[in-house]
Amino acid sequence: MKLSPDLYESIINTAQDCVFWKDKDRRFVGVNRAFLDFYGFKDDSVLIGKNDEEMGWHSDPEPYKQDELRVLQGESTYKVLGKCVVRGEERDIIASKRPLYENGEIVGLVGSFVDITDVLSRQSRMDGHQVLYSIDSLRQFRFFDKILDEKGLDEILDSLTGVVSRAYALNFVNDLIASDIPFSFTILDLDNFKFINDTYGHSAGDFVLQEVTKSLVNYTRGYGLIGRFGGDELLIINLRDIKYTDKQKFFTEMYNDRNVMRRNIKIEDSNLFVTGTAGCASFPEDADNYNDLFTIIDKSLYLGKNKGRNCYIIYMKDKYENVEIKDIRTHNIFTDMFNLRHLFGKGATLRERLSYVLPYFSEVIQISDLYVIDLDSRLKAVLDGSVDYEVEDVSDILIDDMFRESSLDKISEGCPSLFKILSELEIESCLIVRVGNEIITSGYLLCGVNRKHRIWQDNECAIFYYLSSLVSTSLKNSLLQLV
Repeated sequence: MKLSPDLYESIINTAQDCVFWKDKDRRFVGVNRAFLDFYGFKDDSVLIGKNDEEMGWHSDPEPYKQDELRVLQGESTYKVLGKCVVRGEERDIIASKRPLYENGEIVGLVGSFVDITDVLSRQSRMDGHQVLYSIDSLRQFRFFDKILDEKGLDEILDSLTGVVSRAYALNFVNDLIASDIPFSFTILDLDNFKFINDTYGHSAGDFVLQEVTKSLVNYTRGYGLIGRFGGDELLIINLRDIKYTDKQKFFTEMYNDRNVMRRNIKIEDSNLFVTGTAGCASFPEDADNYNDLFTIIDKSLYLGKNKGRNCYIIYMKDKYENVEIKDIRTHNIFTDMFNLRHLFGKGATLRERLSYVLPYFSEVIQISDLYVIDLDSRLKAVLDGSVDYEVEDVSDILIDDMFRESSLDKISEGCPSLFKILSELEIESCLIVRVGNEIITSGYLLCGVNRKHRIWQDNECAIFYYLSSLVSTSLKNSLLQLV
């Protein structure tokens, strides 16, 4: 298809950006439909042959005049922030301009702009919060360049830490993979973060997160991006250090030389020594798709925890591919069983007993709530009384007494009713255990996290199975009811 005059006009006038072109004296020669609609003009007769100053579109026209004079000397500009007056209202815009050539000589310029007033208005809602990335710093990444024409920083950045929120960080990773751009991917978990919250309060925990993310952003500025995965887990997307030796240098400096990890952070009258555990792998060297890549870094993180935390694991296929992840916790299963039994005995009803157990159980398995599926096929939560779903197909997934998977793929295939409920609860990985004796099934217990590829440890499964036995023993009539 050749670019005929009719096709050219159709393309220009269906573009959503405001497009204009001028002669070498900076006078308008033509504009597109979006431009006319933006200013409220029926046609272009009102502006043809005039410049910006004559149209009165800028309260201070000189910077825009100088900008266009530079373009007419051969420069090009890209997404320059500016302001213009539209029907008595000052609007924020970003504009791009480049020279027009004819027979090798500059005869004018062409430009386009978009209105970002609403975007900047939403951005202003982040005033008072830590903001570690500006619009300009994010525009260096192609993925964010287009997004920032439509969305404000408040939608892209995590409100507490000021780094990129989980959804946009993971979408950025997927975009890099789709574009076949090599990068290193790291998940970083702050060590003993619960201790900080419990001892000094959540405001202290927030402050530690803010200080650590600030250091990470400064350390990776220019070649990397920091995201918050959730809680005290952070993501590092590194577009510079791909080879193993480069990654090793990156982490060595991060942990030892640059005051990022293994550092003191002053809180009240205390100096907290803050450390973190990291798991790292690279695309495409270690994995050529997102699911496998995330599984590898998650496994590497757990290996680091098993090693004793306060360290980093750079994935090496020959070394780690067949390694089994062992118990990463410092106390033994017997202690957990003893404590669970003691707490379980404090309650009268099943809900009370599970409520007593849940805080300790959550520390062991890192969950926020526990779910019961009774023989009436109702799924209910121990803490959240509003959770009440009908689920009829949970038995279809349990071949043995326990179901454990790092994702919901098998549940999606075999239990559509349960899968729909878990999706609504934002659960991406779960454990399910049968309650009852060898003959009778009284119901099921379920716990889950909103984290795909969560690796369920053997000790975690053993503790969950032990809890189900406590519930089974407590039942007076073989019926599981959360009352």
